Amino acid sequence: MIRAATRDDLSRLKRIREWLPEPTPRLLETALTGLGFVFVSTAEGRPVGYVLMLISDDAYIAELVVDSAHRREGRATELLKTAIETAEKRGCDHVSLTVHEENEAAQALYESLGFELWRTESDYYADGGTALVFGKKY
Repeated sequence: MIRAATRDDLSRLKRIREWLPEPTPRLLETALTGLGFVFVSTAEGRPVGYVLMLISDDAYIAELVVDSAHRREGRATELLKTAIETAEKRGCDHVSLTVHEENEAAQALYESLGFELWRTESDYYADGGTALVFGKKY
């Protein structure tokens, strides 16, 4: 099940966030105050994954993570679809995101949902890795 996150989910989401190689400090907490959109995927009533999206004129997927015990269940796909639908309803004409050049599984997921490679950004990640910037226009 996908639903909007609440402040009550924060402690669980912080644990899930530990699976991200480079989470943005305090972004999750800030987004939950209403400055972003956070949707969770639940199992047995508790969050097991989330997507965090920021919207101004356009939408940016800042974080997407699923607990390792619940990967390969279609949760990331459903979270992304929910974020894309929300962005479209909010009047955005595109959604973008960045992914490490070595994360081939994530790249395949994004491409399966109609995202295209827009550009690359060298030395984007702490390990010196290149970011691939993907986008999806409506």
